[in-house]
Amino acid sequence: MPPAVAAVLTGEEAAAAWRRLRATTWALCALVFLAAFESLAVTTVMPTVSEALDGASLYALAFAAPLATGVVGMVVAGAWADRAGPARPLAAAAGLFVAGLVVAGTAVSMEQLAAGRLLQGLGGGSLTVVAYVVVARLYPGSLHPRVFAGFSAAWVVPSLVGPPVAGFVAEHLHWRWVFLAVAVLVPAVAAVALHRVRTLGAPDTPAQEEDAARRVAPPATGRRIAWASLAALAVLALGLGAEVEGRAAFVVAALGVTCALVALRPLVPHGTLRAARGLPAVVATRALLAGGFFAAEVYLPYLLTRRYGIPATLAGVTLTAAAIAWAGASWLQGRLGDRLPHSRAIRIGTATVALAIAATAAGAATHAPVVVLVVAWGTAGFGMGLTYARQTVLVLRYSAAGAEGANSSALSVADSLGAALALSVTGVLFGAAADRGGDVPYAVCLTLTAVLALAAALVAPRVAPRAGYGPGAVADPSTSASTART
Repeated sequence: MPPAVAAVLTGEEAAAAWRRLRATTWALCALVFLAAFESLAVTTVMPTVSEALDGASLYALAFAAPLATGVVGMVVAGAWADRAGPARPLAAAAGLFVAGLVVAGTAVSMEQLAAGRLLQGLGGGSLTVVAYVVVARLYPGSLHPRVFAGFSAAWVVPSLVGPPVAGFVAEHLHWRWVFLAVAVLVPAVAAVALHRVRTLGAPDTPAQEEDAARRVAPPATGRRIAWASLAALAVLALGLGAEVEGRAAFVVAALGVTCALVALRPLVPHGTLRAARGLPAVVATRALLAGGFFAAEVYLPYLLTRRYGIPATLAGVTLTAAAIAWAGASWLQGRLGDRLPHSRAIRIGTATVALAIAATAAGAATHAPVVVLVVAWGTAGFGMGLTYARQTVLVLRYSAAGAEGANSSALSVADSLGAALALSVTGVLFGAAADRGGDVPYAVCLTLTAVLALAAALVAPRVAPRAGYGPGAVADPSTSASTART
């Protein structure tokens, strides 16, 4: 039912649509589930993997690699899905994701593991964008908050069992199975989603909407793919910059960040880098929030295992607490619906994340008890749960028919590149502060992530559209065409 995204349905019609799409919903949520398990599991076992492969110098790069290549996958998949429908991009994305998992799971060196993570990022980034396009094309708009709440809730089970199970596997079996087990499951789940998605072709878009959509996020051409590739290379260069010693490391970091931001500008809506009101501000908050939260998430288990002497299994409990809080907040915002306006949810969520990460950084600096770090990080997860789903809903509401892939790609690019840049820069800072020893390197990195989260909170009030730019607007709110409607 492609036109349903723009339709206003009665309660009974919406319930019928939900029942009709139940299998597809479960399949999409299962893909999110597997991606979530992989993300949380890798974060938990990476200290073990790094030690086994003697790859401490590439620790940050192993996390930044999939985020960097994911930018390219997002741009390509978004344009492909808008042009030809989401079926073939979904199949290709699942294949690349599985290939990356196999390469990483069979790695005999940290370099091979990083190469697998590069492939994994191409597939994972594409999967995210294609899933958003499927929601936009198949589900009525009134069900979007519920579907995206389901995506967030798909983190519940892996957050409960993922980190502890991954730690158990690493300690008693082998860390390779953290990658290979997921590789076995993805093809079957993707096949279920493809059964319904294959009926979706290119959208039938009226000429005026196509023109408006092009103004918001032009289709990915060879030029856009080249910009995405440049951004990915800049992030990877930043990751390798952690091996550079002295002041040269900061020069490399400055050049890498500048290059990445220059490459990012053509990939996101006009005005994103200055957080213009409306759609650009939504994308900007996602980039800043992802940078703050996910970079901090990477270093927290590292801190607990190296400085507190906690086994990997128990260190994963910290991530579990945050993921449960995230899922609970996501469920809450889904139940509240329009009673909690999107802009208000994003303001509350970003402020909560900023305060929580600041508390985590302070806890690291003072070597606070583990329970303090767990509570602080759980609070950060709650703030993310309030924010993430609403940002995605707003992007789809600001998208014309046929532009969902491009705009979802822009949001995902900002998400991935924001986290990748933060991880790369923290890698440089960690290396520079390593000589200080103790908790200092961890505290420095967490402080930077707190600053990024604070920036997201300061930008958050601008996600509310200005007069004449309400739900359904398709044009860039920073242009005179901002009053266009779907």
